Amino acid sequence: METNLDLTALRVFLQVAELAHFSRAADELGLPKGRVSQIVRELEARLGTRLFQRTTRRVSLTSDGELLAERARALLADAGEIEALFQQDQQLAGRLRVDLPVRLALDVVLPALPGFLATHPALQVELSCTDRRVDLVEEGFDCVLRVGAVHDPMLVARPVGALRMLNLASPAYLAAHGTPRHPDDLLTQGHMLVHYSQTWADRRPRFDWVDAEGRAHSLALPARISVNHTDAYETAALAGMGLIQAPCVGMRAALAQGRLVRVLPGFEPAPLPVRLVMSQRRHTPRRVRLFMDWLTALLLTHLADDNPVPS
Repeated sequence: METNLDLTALRVFLQVAELAHFSRAADELGLPKGRVSQIVRELEARLGTRLFQRTTRRVSLTSDGELLAERARALLADAGEIEALFQQDQQLAGRLRVDLPVRLALDVVLPALPGFLATHPALQVELSCTDRRVDLVEEGFDCVLRVGAVHDPMLVARPVGALRMLNLASPAYLAAHGTPRHPDDLLTQGHMLVHYSQTWADRRPRFDWVDAEGRAHSLALPARISVNHTDAYETAALAGMGLIQAPCVGMRAALAQGRLVRVLPGFEPAPLPVRLVMSQRRHTPRRVRLFMDWLTALLLTHLADDNPVPS
């Protein structure tokens, strides 16, 4: 019996499999949910097997579904590579869904994005700006820019560079508490931190630094306020609520205007690694690859000039 498998059905099947959700897959594909469900049902009927276990909240692959997913990824990757051979001069089209840290999005990427979109007028970008750790696969992102460590073995991380870290405080705060010259002064002068954490579970405010020999140190300090957003972090420092340790990105204006002052310049944290992250798959759409190349070049240029205003 002829199964009449087609690539579109396999793409729909894989989207549902990767997102584990019919509605999210439909949104990602730009199709009605009913049409996605119909395509999967027809595919199951053609193959004579059940591909998903369905519940009211989530779907998961059956053993036959896992087998098909493995083979379908390879087949679609080969098809994509064949198509790419003849599309090098074609315009990018479709939709990109990207997540970026707030400061890098506002200060670096968004000001340069019109130039990229002008070069690719048929491309649409959905840009999420957040400081939380999004679930790349669950939320359907093509790629995300992450600052800090990446531990998930199911993700592919491309190193981009590193963000230089600074110790900062407002003039009013330093007038009230004194200007520290050494980390020991943080205790003797009664300093406090503005505590930044992406999760409220982290309740251990500390001052971190790396010495001249590259050894890491950490000093527990009190904090009267905790925040989970970079804008709130800077605003709390401007209000004189404590010291902050922040990337140079986004702080240049406050430094240049004297609203924040750099302190303890020889006792700063190690630079934070910046990586572009995507899910593991053999074939990456050309629009995603070219956007990642553009974003990498943009960030490399910016990070290479990541110098603070002299203190």
